Amino acid sequence: MNPPCGRCNKPVYPTEKINCLDKYWHKGCFSCEVCKMALSMTTYKGFEKKPYCSMHYPKTSFTIVTDTPENLRLKQQTQLNSQALYKEDFEKNRGKGFSVVVDTPEMQRLKKTQDQISNIKYHEEFEKSRIRSDAPPPENRQGNQMEPSGPRPFSQPAGQMRPAPVAPPSGGNRYQAMYSYMAAEADEVSLQEGDLILDVEPIDAGWMFGSNQRTGQRGLLPANYVRPV
Repeated sequence: MNPPCGRCNKPVYPTEKINCLDKYWHKGCFSCEVCKMALSMTTYKGFEKKPYCSMHYPKTSFTIVTDTPENLRLKQQTQLNSQALYKEDFEKNRGKGFSVVVDTPEMQRLKKTQDQISNIKYHEEFEKSRIRSDAPPPENRQGNQMEPSGPRPFSQPAGQMRPAPVAPPSGGNRYQAMYSYMAAEADEVSLQEGDLILDVEPIDAGWMFGSNQRTGQRGLLPANYVRPV
């Protein structure tokens, strides 16, 4: 005779039988008592012979769990099932270079919290980046970058091609780099402190055009990084 299901009390046939918590269950009936989420032998938590998910497992304080034969048997069975599932997942994902992460309610909560923290940090960094000084500091070590004063010439809206800048006629002006600068665009010139810049011509407020004697590179450079010599 087929035993009754622990939840619906209907007969449980061998092909769909789960034996757990001293009862027999249909696979579809073996779910959390609170949220009705489907459980398995490795994801359930028993309390008073009822299955619960990790999120809704009853929290009790200062409860002493007696190592009864039934508890020891369930603990051993859970450990064996966990080891078998871990080995199965390991073999499936062996060589793939990633691990399987179950999208549980707890993982969703942690992911949402991390996204909120990332958004807060992004807005903080964005606000800090808006507060910039156009004037260079009195001292600047080699390798540190400053923000060039004034907008770059030849800038175009996003998605449009920017025409290559036309070099102004050589004027023979000589400048020397006071600070290091790493070119952000292909038409800019990288600088190191002390570099000699030849044939410098002003382009507009904040930018010049010249040739780095050390590298031979010619293009745009920030005016507040150099001084005439």
